[in-house]
Amino acid sequence: MFAIISYLPLNFWKSSFVILRRYITTQVASTTALVLGFLVVMLLGGRLIRYFGMAAEGGLNVGVLFRLIGYNLPYFLELILPLSFFIGLMLVFGRLYADHEMAVMNASGISRGRMARLLIPLVAVLMCVEGWVSMVAKPWGMERATNIWQEQSVAQVFDLLRPQEFISSGDYHLYVGEMGANRDFLKDVIIIQMNPAQTNSAKPSQTAQRDSIIFAKSATHVENANGQIQLDLQQGRRYEVDPTSRQYSQIGFERYRITLSAERPEGTNHMRIEGVSTAELLSIIQGRSKRDNPQEAYAELGYRLSMPWLILLAILLATPLSYVRPRQGRWYKLVPAILIYVAGVLVVISLKDTIIKGKFPPVIYAAALLMMMAVAIYLNYHGRVMARLRLERQGGDVA
Repeated sequence: MFAIISYLPLNFWKSSFVILRRYITTQVASTTALVLGFLVVMLLGGRLIRYFGMAAEGGLNVGVLFRLIGYNLPYFLELILPLSFFIGLMLVFGRLYADHEMAVMNASGISRGRMARLLIPLVAVLMCVEGWVSMVAKPWGMERATNIWQEQSVAQVFDLLRPQEFISSGDYHLYVGEMGANRDFLKDVIIIQMNPAQTNSAKPSQTAQRDSIIFAKSATHVENANGQIQLDLQQGRRYEVDPTSRQYSQIGFERYRITLSAERPEGTNHMRIEGVSTAELLSIIQGRSKRDNPQEAYAELGYRLSMPWLILLAILLATPLSYVRPRQGRWYKLVPAILIYVAGVLVVISLKDTIIKGKFPPVIYAAALLMMMAVAIYLNYHGRVMARLRLERQGGDVA
């Protein structure tokens, strides 16, 4: 395409910026989409395999697998989208150099900097998408995924029951010989309760509660408004065993109720900071929220605000790093350039922990981004500055 256009008059070439912008934007957008799809499938595929393993072991309900994957998708997109855009730029610009199309455009008066400026509309769109994913979609998805995990921790005792298999719930181990169709009626129940004071201590005290084993012919699930899992056991025996003295006691019962999970205190919030909405983060910073760690909110908010600027950093770095000589090939600088960009992303990620620990103020995000962009701008103009210095030196020598 560029080889044909190069023979046309210069005025015609300059008037064809709309066609050129559309062509470059389409190439970069399609390549970015392909790379993004590949990375999403690879990362989510690994997560899906892990979830299938948990479901096979009885630790997760199969019905929520794909819901969890969907809610975790924004969390992956937050980091994958800038990297995919950078790889897409490297592939497209590298091909332009390898196919000598960039040389034709340079001869026609279009520099690589001007080529990068043609992508400003695409960069603006991707920055908006990245900002929406980071500020809105990721915390929403993390909150929904956390809620699913909490529901699973409460309901897994009954949803994941399998006949003639042991499952665990806190300090209890539950075995069921048979169960009803709706899992609300159990037969031949065995419950083993391990005393935490005994299992976590090398020298258990004499006053510590003893382990217990309960056998019951049947059991029913009891609904509890406080979020507790309770079982009503019928016609069974309870054995209490002291592992230190090897003494035990037994008691028979017609009806016995046990609680398999502790009551969750009202008002407690186990949500990770990644799942807190941006509006809630601002409330924490302003002191209107119950969370007592505003430094964590500062770190998370700064991290979310920094992510869209990685799109701009990508095009600033890809423009100089994609340059290859005619015989080097388009893949020559791809891996080193990816490592350089990933190193910059890791710097932004690592700043969150340092800010939470109080080692740096939140303004370090802006300082790090400005420093990386300054390095990228230097790489863009390094060759031009050095060439001008050589010309001035040669001119001084001639004089």
